[in-house]
Amino acid sequence: MTAMMGRDDFVAALRQIGAERYHHLHPFQKRLESGQLTREQVQAWALNRYYYQSMIPVKDSLILARLTTSELRREWRQRIIDHDGTDTERGGIEKWIALTDGVGLDRAYVESGEGILPATRFAVDAYVHFVHERSLLEAIASSLTELFSPQVIGTRVRGMLEHYDFIAPETLAYFDKRPVQAKRDSDFALDYCVTHARRAEEQKAVLNALRFKCQVLWAQLDALWYSYVEPAMVPPDAWRPGEGLAA
Repeated sequence: MTAMMGRDDFVAALRQIGAERYHHLHPFQKRLESGQLTREQVQAWALNRYYYQSMIPVKDSLILARLTTSELRREWRQRIIDHDGTDTERGGIEKWIALTDGVGLDRAYVESGEGILPATRFAVDAYVHFVHERSLLEAIASSLTELFSPQVIGTRVRGMLEHYDFIAPETLAYFDKRPVQAKRDSDFALDYCVTHARRAEEQKAVLNALRFKCQVLWAQLDALWYSYVEPAMVPPDAWRPGEGLAA
């Protein structure tokens, strides 16, 4: 990029990244939604995704600490509340634990982090490091995958309820509020990025940050595919079907 894009072209370029790179295109995700995974493969997905969910408030806290106005901090703080919850309302992390409960995993085992695939841990940790080390603009831009999630969530929930007899609506309570939350959060992040990317190189950095985040999500599904689907080579120390199940 050598010239600034107008707002509409810039937003279109961001959305194109989602159309081409968002993880709803991954074969593991497609199998999850169409009922082609075994119960054990769904358990592997739920377990590994927990690590990603548990680190979202960590990365959001790193961004929060860098915001310089009360207005921005109040806006971003809501993301942490959404995932950590309050004294009276369950947050996203607790709801994800309800999901792992629902698919038959032991809660203490899930929360311990044991059995997480190495590639899952590396990908999620890379995301946290990215948010910590890159510019604030790039850190916020990395959250723009939420632009693409609301419509995908509906497909995921409908598919899982239709195809898996061990999945109940309460198991998927995590997703009940996510479309609304994701739209609110992505609207804010998109406006911030469009407003603060004032040079061509800053627009390029925003686009690259979103590509990186798509890679983080894709890499997690790659790890699940190669470990539990094809060729199903579980690495040392990672969860194996039959382990960490609820009593």
